[in-house]
Amino acid sequence: MYYYSKKNKRNWKVLKRHSFNPRIIDENGQEVIDGAALVIVEKEETETNIVGSEEMELNIAHIFEKIEHFTQIVSELLESGKAMFKELSNEFEERLISIHKEQMEKWQEEIKELRLLDASNEEASGILHNARYVLQNPHIDS
Repeated sequence: MYYYSKKNKRNWKVLKRHSFNPRIIDENGQEVIDGAALVIVEKEETETNIVGSEEMELNIAHIFEKIEHFTQIVSELLESGKAMFKELSNEFEERLISIHKEQMEKWQEEIKELRLLDASNEEASGILHNARYVLQNPHIDS
């Protein structure tokens, strides 16, 4: 059998084939370690060794080789995919930070331009206010 474990969200690992180790269960459903209690073994849990022909054994061995090869390919794909996503993640993060920085600089420039425009408007308003005062009060030194 092959088992797959997920260590965390980013780390999948293919575990190697494990042989079947039957457990001994007592009548209360507890696992027996010393073998002193009554043993209940279901039919599905027992392993039977059927001796087959040499051709069948070769075919089975060939299937096991295919399984090992396929498992190796899957493991390599998982590792390369994980590396690819990590690289893409780093590139994405760098690009997103760059976009943020560019936008912040753009807005800082807009703020600077608005402040200059406001100062210019205040100066023009002051000049217009003085001109209005002079025009409304012509009796000053003539």
